[in-house]
Amino acid sequence: MSTHAKRERLLLADLLEAAGPEARTLCEGWACRDLAAHVVVRERRPDAAGGLVLSVLKERLERVMAEYAAKPYEELIQLIRTGPPKMSPYALKPIDEAANAVEFYVHAEDVRRAQPDWSPRELDPVFSDVLWSRLERMARLTGRRSPVGLVLRRPDGRTAVARKGAPVVTVTGEPGELTLFCFGRQAAAQIDLEGEKPAIAALTTAKLGL
Repeated sequence: MSTHAKRERLLLADLLEAAGPEARTLCEGWACRDLAAHVVVRERRPDAAGGLVLSVLKERLERVMAEYAAKPYEELIQLIRTGPPKMSPYALKPIDEAANAVEFYVHAEDVRRAQPDWSPRELDPVFSDVLWSRLERMARLTGRRSPVGLVLRRPDGRTAVARKGAPVVTVTGEPGELTLFCFGRQAAAQIDLEGEKPAIAALTTAKLGL
């Protein structure tokens, strides 16, 4: 596994373990047990994971998720730590990095920021640039359901257009915070918003993300 994805994987496992199976997360309706089951099923059960994007497989995904959520919590944590089986596409370093670095970062923050005593995490500049690079490529996809024009801006002034249109809301923050915002965690992201108040209100309650 490559550096960023591996680090975020292990951090996610540590956070899930420390929080406990019944602790809440930022994923609506999911406790840590459910989030752990999601991560494991996504990597180990491609026959069911397709339900994440295909409605025809949604019932199968829910059934398999329930089966994994019923497993001992410690087993789920260990499966996350050890990573996907060797025959999984996720076992290939380029795919692991491309598919999991952002995924695991977001889910780690889902666990961290749902706890009452959470504190901000300072990301190293290299990882911040990785997140920004991914966000630039995915901006139009994650912002496609925005009800207003959406511009993402780093503190250094670099910008990405997530959705064209008017009125426009500009969201300013570090790449990690912008990533969380664009993946539907608007309320938990530490960002600044510029724009008309009705547009900001509509954006902060929109269902952004993949």
